[in-house]
Amino acid sequence: MDTIYALASARGKAGVAVLRLSGPQAHEAAVALCGSLPEARRTALRVLRWQGRDLDQALVIRFDQGASFTGEDSVEFHLHGSQAVIAEVLRVLAQQQGLRLAEAGEFTRRALENGCLDLAQVEGLADLIDAETEAQRVQALRVLSGAIGRKVEAWRRDIIRAAALVEATIDFADEDVPVDVTPEVLSLLDGLLESIGSEVEGSGVAERIREGFEVAIIGVPNAGKSTLLNALAGREAAITSEVAGTTRDVIEVKMDLGGLAVTILDTAGLRETNDQVEALGVALALRRAKQADLRVFLRIQGDSLSEIEPLPEDIVVFGKADLGDPFVGGVSGMTGEGVSDLVGRIGSVLGKRAASAGTVTRERHRVALGDAMVALGRARIALLEDEAMAELVAVDLRSAARALEVLMGRVDVETLLGEIFSSFCIGK
Repeated sequence: MDTIYALASARGKAGVAVLRLSGPQAHEAAVALCGSLPEARRTALRVLRWQGRDLDQALVIRFDQGASFTGEDSVEFHLHGSQAVIAEVLRVLAQQQGLRLAEAGEFTRRALENGCLDLAQVEGLADLIDAETEAQRVQALRVLSGAIGRKVEAWRRDIIRAAALVEATIDFADEDVPVDVTPEVLSLLDGLLESIGSEVEGSGVAERIREGFEVAIIGVPNAGKSTLLNALAGREAAITSEVAGTTRDVIEVKMDLGGLAVTILDTAGLRETNDQVEALGVALALRRAKQADLRVFLRIQGDSLSEIEPLPEDIVVFGKADLGDPFVGGVSGMTGEGVSDLVGRIGSVLGKRAASAGTVTRERHRVALGDAMVALGRARIALLEDEAMAELVAVDLRSAARALEVLMGRVDVETLLGEIFSSFCIGK
């Protein structure tokens, strides 16, 4: 395998730049520059030299195979963050035989291939790098720590146990095996379906934390929606006018509310209109409002919104409070009255939803778990209908295990036999 190198820190001028090497020649290549390496996982200051020229003074860290991010021999140079220094060290490394510049994501790919990270952890690492809010950071760090893998491994053990019990009745009927394994298998299946189902239910919220919630402000024309959006954004994000129907498209503003990534949508005023362009805007507003995670209904006295009804968690508030509207709890984007309270209410609703988030964060995870549940459900039905259908139950359990392979390991025949032998003392 090639030895690869690349800048691990951001490009551009900085105080420190981190350059990483990984592969079978990483230590040899580093010694060619700095003369000697420190003990593994110890830092030492070295002068980098090439062909009699000093390149830089750098902190050098050595990692041995099996104890590095990639699982390979690795070295990190902590250089001065000058673009000239970085360019020169990269040029010198390129001159060494057997070294090449790493491709995008190649260090992480090697970590995956060498068993240092599972695929879910790789995705968690990507999410952590992209995290912009506290909730995204916490969730990504949980995934990177292996939380999904630990859950999948527990499910995998139960599937193996259930499969071992079922296959024992098929292959070892004359041996010392319990006569009726159905109660224990059913208990395992019920537990798996409940646990995996709970994780799938929370996956939607987890995905929204990763991608961001959408909150739509809706109301009739001239209710103050665009002014409110500008107040929330702290800038002139939308054009405001006394002329009804000014907003034709959906205007989006991204915010951080209580550590959650939230996109506020300013939509066209909802009303019947003969203007074709405005009608398109109204249709788009209705569509985005229905798709949004939360809706803020901005009302004014005497309005009527027959096109869409608020859901239980939606927020209904009266606008243009600066005009002396008698309704209590009104909001005004013009003066800022009630805006903080509205932000608090939005954050409270979304915060409660975020609290129910599961560990799985992507559509790929949800599909895999859904496939596993379908297979487990089939196995349960077959087991209840006829105990003689053990072969079909075993096939469905294998399908459930294979569905989890996208997240974690393989379930093979040797693993099943190992469980059978340890549980039933078969083949003594």
